[in-house]
Amino acid sequence: MDRKQCCVKLSVQPSRGLMDEKFIVLVQNALPGSQLTIRALHQCEDGHSWEAFGHYTADTTGTINVSEDPSIRGTYSGVEQMGLLWSLRPIPGSKPGLRMRKKNIQTPMEVTISVYQGHQTEGFADLVPLSGVVVERWYMAPGVRRIPVTEGGLTAALFLPLGPGPFPGLLDRYGLGGQLVEYRAALLASHGFASMAIDYLTSKFTIETGKMVDNQYFETAYRVLQQHPQVCKSRIAMIGLSFGTSITLKMAIYSEIIKLSAVVCISGTHVQPVDGSVEEILRFPYKNAGKTRFSEKDEVICRDLMLPIPTDPSLKADVGRLQCPLLLLVGEDDQNWPTQESALNIKEMMAQAGNSHLLTVLSYPNAGHLIEPPYTPHTRSSNFRPAGMPEKVMCLWGGQTVEHSRAQEDAWKKILFFLRENLYGDRNPTLFSHL
Repeated sequence: MDRKQCCVKLSVQPSRGLMDEKFIVLVQNALPGSQLTIRALHQCEDGHSWEAFGHYTADTTGTINVSEDPSIRGTYSGVEQMGLLWSLRPIPGSKPGLRMRKKNIQTPMEVTISVYQGHQTEGFADLVPLSGVVVERWYMAPGVRRIPVTEGGLTAALFLPLGPGPFPGLLDRYGLGGQLVEYRAALLASHGFASMAIDYLTSKFTIETGKMVDNQYFETAYRVLQQHPQVCKSRIAMIGLSFGTSITLKMAIYSEIIKLSAVVCISGTHVQPVDGSVEEILRFPYKNAGKTRFSEKDEVICRDLMLPIPTDPSLKADVGRLQCPLLLLVGEDDQNWPTQESALNIKEMMAQAGNSHLLTVLSYPNAGHLIEPPYTPHTRSSNFRPAGMPEKVMCLWGGQTVEHSRAQEDAWKKILFFLRENLYGDRNPTLFSHL
């Protein structure tokens, strides 16, 4: 190692920030023109390690600025300020089918950023870095509070922003995997929304009784959120991903209790038996299990199970009855659900009903099913066990890494704008508590 290279300085600013916040990675004091590798390493709570790296050349001053200088190759290429996060992938030798998801959102995601001499692609464990720093990425901003919710038989967690409120409310639900998924709700609370994450497929009630929840469960969640003293009861929205959108649309359209100011549906469909229970909606796609396809890698493709979009009105949520703004997010390479076909049919139905002015569709070429908060590593396929099913399958979600990552970043900005516009109006969120 050149003696000069021993003095290489690496800095990351901010070293502690929110998951959707960009950072600046700066290498200084390197030999001018030297080839260097900048690598990110993260160990998940499940013990599996993920890495990303880029190959760079120091400029005439011995400096590399990741937000300005291109990576020649690596897990990403070109000028990619956040490539060290969104291109994270399991280290070589990891078991197949991994997906990165934060479970304990009260602790940060810790990422070690290191710089190595030369353009390295493997064997990092045997190499000594020239410099390294540990970066913390949080879903919970300072002051955000997590409150477990068991009232009314719920299995949920409420995240309250810093301050007295009242804050607009959000009910957040994920899809068929079940469990209490909290990271998106925590991040939304960090942006000023009182957000309640709900487990509705593997709730305590379901585990203890063996029965699935009914519509009343979601209405209870709405009431609990609405009645919280720090929540503005007239400004509540719902956000759902995948199967979560099915329940979101059902409640938004048909519930006499739930009155919403906005709805966000990510990678979902309105196809469902309108009069069906949660269990019947859950089982509905499997009536067409024969339409299941498999990729060349034997990954399960489920998008055809609800195609063609039914013409029978009893098999589609009547979006023409929606009375609040609806934001649809579509990944055009979604291999799990027919989201693109569903969005087109929703647009037609709302146009015919005269409420198309309430609809906004964001459609992303080469994005897949799992449109998550920005800089979440793209998962094209992973091991997945739907709630109530006996075993895991390798599910193909779709998407191409670069385009999918771009979609996540753009979609998140527009989700936040949509929610602020419809829940805060033109009022500054920081001033809402004084109005």
